[in-house]
Formats: sequence, structure tokens, C-alpha cells
Amino acid sequence: MTTLSTTHEEITLAVPDGMPDSDLRDLIDTNLHMPFPFRRNPHETEAAAVVDTWLRVWGLTDEPDVAVMIARTRPAELASYTSPTVDSGVLQIVAQQIAYQFVFDDLAEDLGRSSPSKLLPMLCESVAILRDGRPPSSRLGAALTDLHRQVREQCSPAQAARWAWQSCEYVHGLLYEAVAQTQPLVLRTGDCTSIRSLTAGVEPFYPLYEGARASELSDAEVHHPVVRRLSRLSADVAVWTADLFSAVKEQHAGEVINLALAHQRERRCSLPAAVLLTIEEINSTIEQFERLRAGIEPVLSPTGIGYVEGMIGWIRGCYDWARTVPRYADVTSVPAVP
Repeated sequence: MTTLSTTHEEITLAVPDGMPDSDLRDLIDTNLHMPFPFRRNPHETEAAAVVDTWLRVWGLTDEPDVAVMIARTRPAELASYTSPTVDSGVLQIVAQQIAYQFVFDDLAEDLGRSSPSKLLPMLCESVAILRDGRPPSSRLGAALTDLHRQVREQCSPAQAARWAWQSCEYVHGLLYEAVAQTQPLVLRTGDCTSIRSLTAGVEPFYPLYEGARASELSDAEVHHPVVRRLSRLSADVAVWTADLFSAVKEQHAGEVINLALAHQRERRCSLPAAVLLTIEEINSTIEQFERLRAGIEPVLSPTGIGYVEGMIGWIRGCYDWARTVPRYADVTSVPAVP
């Protein structure tokens, strides 16, 4: 055990036995509580081929930098880990949506960092497509329109409407992120988690998992306070876990919407200490998720239980993907103990 000092308190850090030169990834693996088993979709290779073709069809990988980014983020792998039980058709939609969001998110960060107002045309186009069914005016808009079409074909009207509404939340969150980037030094941890909950882009996938099943959730299940709370908790855990592994990359890039970096700014501590604070928050949230899940499952339908299992997929899948994806390889460059 090692103790790291911050301005406010001493933090006890578990370092892997026999690994005096362990890095930040080892630190995360040792301290993160992950109760759910590793799973992988058997249709991953097929989904990878489909998503590469889909990106080329809509011109999203015409820019060499974007093509490199996609190769380093492996969207089909993330889809496979988070969605291990869906059929090949649904997995392909999930992989396409993940790839689309990576392209959209990176462009939004580039534009928003210089000026939030530059983001407005891009965000307004997306909202018009999702909310009003308006025709696209850009390549990204055309890809989103096609994605929306696939969701409507796969899901019921109610499920597709929830997908569109939750996707709009993600779009709106990117404007909050751009505003926060203009004055990063005043961004508090609570503000970061609020923005991160919007920009996570996780909850739009849950109606897809419901649409993959023969039966539909009842309104009582969809709107049950515990089910909605589980949805929020699972999305938070998924993106906070990714924040652990992406912190080094995002620190180098000057990005601020990252929970570990927010803790580092607020506590004025080392990155390993900030990572440990984030892990404590994640572990507590997972424990709350498990407790609420155990209480609600006896009254859920089989479809409702499957819906919650889809949330578990994102909790575990984001961990397995983020710890090895090339996009976050810098995590191994930082020692566990500074």
C-alpha cells in the first residue's frame, strides 16, 4: 500500500504486489470494483466490416485523421463488449452509432474549443433531424438520418422516440461542454459530472436493446423511478470508467470534461491520486446500482430484466474496451506512484 498526499487529505493507494514500477492502468485494475463478467459478442468481426463500409458510404472517413481515429477507437469492439447478447443486425446498428458519435464528438470538441457559436449549425442540424425529421445538409447529418432510419425499422415508434429524445440530450450536452472549455479553471467536479452525464451518449442505446426483444417494456417499467435511476447510474459508471483510462490523453490535449481531471484540478493533487478519487466514486455508484437492481428485479418483466442487463453491458464493456484500446494507450506512460 502507498499513500499519496493531496492538499486536503492523504489517499491510501493499492499498488499491485510485486509490481514496484506499475503504471496507471495497473492502478485502475487493482482498485476498481467490477463485479460483472467479461463478455463479447460473437458477431464482432462482421460488425467491424459493416461499420467500416457504412463510414465510407457517408464519407465520414474521407479525412485521413478521422480514419486513423476510428482505427484507434475500434467502435465494433466497444459495441461487442457493451452489447454481448444482441443479434448481428442490432450489433451493427450499435457499432455504427458508436462510430458516428466518435466522429461527431471529436469534431464538436475541435469547433467548440475555439468558439461555442461555431458548433451551433452542426448541433441545430442534428436536433432538426432527430426531433423534426428534417432533411440533412451535411455528411454527418446524412449519416445521422440513415442511423435514425435503421432505428425506426428496428424499434417500435415509442422506442425510436426515446432513442431520438436521448440522442438530442447528447447533442445539447456538447454545447455545455464547449462553454465549459472556454473557462476550464472554474469548472468544478459537480459541473463536470453534470455535463458528462449529457455527453456520455450511452442512454440512447438502451431503447435499441429493448427493440431487440420480442416484447416491449410497459410504460410503468420505462418510467419507474428505480429503472430510470439505474439508467443514469449505469451511464455515469460507463463514462467515468472511460475517463480513468483517457485522462492522460485528454490532459495532453487540454480537454476538461473528464472526472479524473476535474478531481485533480479541484484537489490540486497528482493524477494517480485523482484517479483513485474517481475510482472511489465509481465503486460507490456500482454498489448503489447493484443494490437498486436487486430490489427492482423481482417486480420486472423478463423484458425489463433484459433492459437492465443492457445497462450492465455498458458498465463492464466500457472498462474492457477502454483499458486496451489504442486511443488511450497513454495510460501506461504514467507511473502509479508519482
